[in-house]
Amino acid sequence: MSSGASVSALQCLVKQLKVEAGVERIKVSQASAELQQYCMQNTCKDALLVCVPAGSNPFREPRSCALL
Repeated sequence: MSSGASVSALQCLVKQLKVEAGVERIKVSQASAELQQYCMQNTCKDALLVCVPAGSNPFREPRSCALL
């Protein structure tokens, strides 16, 4: 690898590290509490916890066509 390519790669790495250093971070305990609160607020909308009405279920078995 040439020195020009090496310098360019290192500049990209420094740029990425600066972006990552600027990311705001929170404690795991705070994140888990917020996640738990979000889940509790949205349980009534969760299709895995509340049954989906049969008419609006996109995964229901297709009806067969019967000829008379």
